[in-house]
Amino acid sequence: MSWTVGELARLAGITVRTLHHYDRIGLVRPSERTSAGYRSYDGRDLDRLQQVLVYRELGFPLEEVATLLDDPDADPAAHLRRQHRLLRDRLERTQAMVAAVEKEMEARQMGISLTPEERFEVFGERDPAQYDAEVEERWGDTEAWAQSRRRTSAYTKDDWLRITTEAAGVEQRFAEALRSGVPADAATALDLAEEHRQHISRWFYDCPPEMHAGLGRMYVEDPRFTAHYDDIAPGLAQYVSTAVQANAARQG
Repeated sequence: MSWTVGELARLAGITVRTLHHYDRIGLVRPSERTSAGYRSYDGRDLDRLQQVLVYRELGFPLEEVATLLDDPDADPAAHLRRQHRLLRDRLERTQAMVAAVEKEMEARQMGISLTPEERFEVFGERDPAQYDAEVEERWGDTEAWAQSRRRTSAYTKDDWLRITTEAAGVEQRFAEALRSGVPADAATALDLAEEHRQHISRWFYDCPPEMHAGLGRMYVEDPRFTAHYDDIAPGLAQYVSTAVQANAARQG
């Protein structure tokens, strides 16, 4: 097969001007000319151009590319092995960079401007950023989600430590009430539910009683929430859910 300069440029995704330049400096020259004097490239020219483009993508200057390709002791297989090794090295570096950027994206999505070390110190293995895509999909078009992002984007490490400590305190008092045999619809439990609702409204978004009741139902409908509460005390998820919904009814 053979290609005109325009056809080869389109095939390789480069400009005709680039091919003309490579021809002038002797880097990729057409093997033939038509009777009218036009450049005509064959399969060997295409192979050389592909090698040039890979080396250029790897950051090699044109002079060094020419030296590598014109080395009489090198063969095409050697070039491929070298390029494969260099591309694998670049891929590993790129993957590491992608992972770092994705972690930062997760943090910013949740409005958590903390280093990975700080996030582990605050949240441990329960980093809420792992659920950011699901949260946005379910509530991304709500005012509560937008309000939460606005508020949390300004929080410091100390703020998050205070938030998590405060939330853990409410959960522990719920657990103590459960273990003490306090009914979930008793005033003590309802007061804890109201404290829980105020915690959400203070730190994240305005949480009216009916919205809080929906959260309460989710604590027993979503196994992840159920597991979280029941790890604190067996049966706590149902207890908190009942108290939250009873408090919402009391508020209404």
